[in-house]
Amino acid sequence: MPENSLLDDAPWQKWRVQWPIRPDTVYLNHGSFGPPPRAVIAAQRNWQDELACQPMDFFVRTLEPAWIAARDRLARFLSADPEDLAFVENASAGMNVVADSFPLQAGDEVLFTDHEYGAVVRIWERACDKVGAWIITAQLPTQFNSVEEVVASIFVAATERTKIVVISHITSPTAVILPVVEICREAHRRGIAICIDGPHAPAQTSLAFDELDCDFYVASLHKWVSAPFGSGFIFVAPKWHSLIRTPLLCWGRVSPTKPVAWWDEFLWTGTRDPSAYLATTAALDLLEHEVGLEAFRTRTHALARYAREQIVSLTELEPPTADSSDWYGSMISCPLLPGDARELMRTLWEKHQIEIPVVEHNGNRSIRVSCHLYTNQQDIDYLVNCLKAELSRSVPLH
Repeated sequence: MPENSLLDDAPWQKWRVQWPIRPDTVYLNHGSFGPPPRAVIAAQRNWQDELACQPMDFFVRTLEPAWIAARDRLARFLSADPEDLAFVENASAGMNVVADSFPLQAGDEVLFTDHEYGAVVRIWERACDKVGAWIITAQLPTQFNSVEEVVASIFVAATERTKIVVISHITSPTAVILPVVEICREAHRRGIAICIDGPHAPAQTSLAFDELDCDFYVASLHKWVSAPFGSGFIFVAPKWHSLIRTPLLCWGRVSPTKPVAWWDEFLWTGTRDPSAYLATTAALDLLEHEVGLEAFRTRTHALARYAREQIVSLTELEPPTADSSDWYGSMISCPLLPGDARELMRTLWEKHQIEIPVVEHNGNRSIRVSCHLYTNQQDIDYLVNCLKAELSRSVPLH
């Protein structure tokens, strides 16, 4: 489809109105907190009503088959074996499960990159502290143009003590799609396990577990899938099933059934509201069957590319990746001249009602633009005009 037609907002207006974004807000931060569309909100409320009207019937008779059906629907979306998946509240919850279950010993090393999410680092720091293991951080290239260079930059930091690599599928601070297939291949060639932190990947980029040979994968579904907040998943390869332990032990399966599979323990963790999990089906159906996954990706990538072009034209600073869908999808990060990131982010919201992250990472300042079905070209033009005005107040543009 020609780029110009992808930037035509008119055919996409019917989807824009499905998101109840506040009219005073230009929301360009789907990557942090992706709101659900009306159909998903309605689906979740239907489950909540069913729970509220007859909780005994819901928890004892309805929940288990509904949870399994939703999990199996997610497995089809991910080209995964359902037996390798379980719902968790978000990627952080899943990462806690992996870190608490993985058999680290004193002197072992966990390999990170310098683009990883801070909460994930904290999770593994605690796991390492318990046993006397260490986190080693590899430095990724400043420019992402070569898959081979990225893979080499990670594993140059690996040693014979490296037991697991923990890496993003799409980096949070820099919005880079990392070559996870090749990274997994190299990790396993060296006998190292790999855990992928993937909250930004489902829907934004291709993710098929029958092709991705990882050991663990965790993700949030409230981001690009636009499922309800509190929905995510953990993938565990079969060789690790017996080691997985949930930090929250409850009945698992409805009594008197006893847990047998590893994922049984995640099914019933007490009287929590599971409607977010069950409504993921509505989000997947909308993306796959109503919008079309390929249409979603091409439209949102075209918007992200347009945003990248306009910001680069303004700042004359090159982004960290080549201009290719291999390296970025529906979200882009563009560098800005040095300055107060927090203050600029505050000003864009309080003065212009633009919700967007301005990030400090590795001593550099950048702005991260997320594009979804409710985003249009006017939103991006407004951002660029406001950004131009605010940057001109502090430093010359050229």
